[in-house]
Amino acid sequence: MTDVDVLRSKVSGLMGQAKADLARLVSFKSVADPRQFPPSGCEQAAQWVADAFAAAGLPDVGLHETPDGSKAVIASKPGPPGTPTVLLYCHYDVQPPLGDDAWHTPVWTLTDKNGRWYGRGAADCKGNIVTHLTALRAIGPDFPIGIKVVAEGSEEQGTGGLEKFVVANPALLQSDAILVADCGNFAVGVPTFTQTLRGLVNVVLTVKTLEGPMHSGMFGGPAPDALAAMIHLLSSLRDGKGNTTIDGLTDDQKWSGAQYPPADFRSDAGVLDGVDLLGSGTVSDMLWSRPAITVLGMDVPAVVGSSAAIQPSTRARLNLRIPPGTEPKSAYDLLEKHLRAHLPWNAHLDIEFESLGEPFVASEHGPARDALAKAMADAYGRPVTTEGQGGSIPLCNVFHDTYPKAEIMLIGVEEPKCLIHAPNESVDPSEIEHMALAEALFLTSYR
Repeated sequence: MTDVDVLRSKVSGLMGQAKADLARLVSFKSVADPRQFPPSGCEQAAQWVADAFAAAGLPDVGLHETPDGSKAVIASKPGPPGTPTVLLYCHYDVQPPLGDDAWHTPVWTLTDKNGRWYGRGAADCKGNIVTHLTALRAIGPDFPIGIKVVAEGSEEQGTGGLEKFVVANPALLQSDAILVADCGNFAVGVPTFTQTLRGLVNVVLTVKTLEGPMHSGMFGGPAPDALAAMIHLLSSLRDGKGNTTIDGLTDDQKWSGAQYPPADFRSDAGVLDGVDLLGSGTVSDMLWSRPAITVLGMDVPAVVGSSAAIQPSTRARLNLRIPPGTEPKSAYDLLEKHLRAHLPWNAHLDIEFESLGEPFVASEHGPARDALAKAMADAYGRPVTTEGQGGSIPLCNVFHDTYPKAEIMLIGVEEPKCLIHAPNESVDPSEIEHMALAEALFLTSYR
C-alpha cells in the first residue's frame, strides 16, 4: 500500500469518532453573544476543544482570554529540530440559529439526513475542528513537524478578540505555514483553495426631513417624505442590471480562476424561478472581483399597524463588499461622497461609520502551498482549483502583517450546499474525510 492508501484507511477508520465529536460540538450552544445565549455554551465548547486537541497529541494546551472577553484555545507541540511549524486555525463559536421553526432538524442535535449531517455549526466551523482532530489522530502523536492549533471563540461576532490577541502575543502563534480552515470547496468533491477574500465597508444612514409624522392627506405632495428620500438614495447605488454604481469606484474587474456556472449559483443561492441574476459580468466576476452593495436593514413602519402618515426620518444599514486591489478607506470616502451627492431634496443625512475590513489574497506559491496542493489532489483524486469568497476574514490580514514570511492558505469543509449562517446548516461527511486526509498528507510531507 502507498502512504496515501495507508492514511486513507486510517482516516476512514476514524470517521465514526469524527461523527461523535461533531455531535458533541454541535450540542454546545456556543453563540458568543450573552444577549442571546448564556456564556456557558462557549465555555463548555472551549474546554471540550482544549481537551480534544490535548488528547490528539498536543500536550501544551491553554485557554487564553482575548480583549473582547472570549477564550482562544491554543495547543501546540514542537517538531524535531530544523522542521517547520504549521498553524491550524478554526473557531468554535457559531451563528445564532435564526429561528428554530425554520429548521427541518433540531438545531443543536447533529442529525444524519439524506447523507448529510445537519446542525448549527456542523460546517462553520465545528466541521473544520473535527477535520483538524481527525488529521492529527491519523498521523500522531509523534508528529514529523511542529504543530500549533488556535480555535477562536468570537469569530462570528466580528468583535476582533483574537486579532488583537495575535498582535499583542505574536510569539504564541509564530509559524511557517498557516491553514485557515474556515472556507470550503467549490463543490463537494472538488478540491479548492480560496484565493481571495473581499473586504468590507459598513455604514448606517439616517435621513430626516420633518420634525415629526404628518398626515399624508393633509400634507402629502409638497411635504418631503424621508422614506421616499431614502428609497431614492439607495436606488442610486445600483443600475438597472444590478451593477453597483458608486461614483468613482471601479466595477469592471474580471475573475481569472474557476467560473461559477449560473445554474449552479441559482440553485445554491435559492434564486426563484424567473428572477434574473444581477450584473453585467459573470457570476464569478460579480461575486469575487467586483464591489457589491447590500442593504442589510431598514427602520420603517411595518405594514400591519402603519398609519396614513408621512415619515419624518428613517435609517438604513449598508454593507459594501470590496475586492482585492480596493483600499477600504478609499471605498468609504467614495461611498460617503456618492451618498451626499445623490441625496434628494436637501434632506438631512447622517452617515455613521461602523466598520472597515481589508481584502485579502492568500499565498499562491511556495513549499507549503505546493505540498498542500499535491496533498489535496491525492486525497480527492483530481487537481485543485481556486475560487474567491465574498465574505471577509479580518484575521487573515492580521496573520499576514504579523507573520509576513508565513504562507497562508484558506481551505475547509464549507461548500455552498452547507448553507452556513442560514437555517438548516449541514456538512457532507465526505468533505470532512477528504479534507482530513489532505491535511494529514500535507502535515507528513511538508518540509
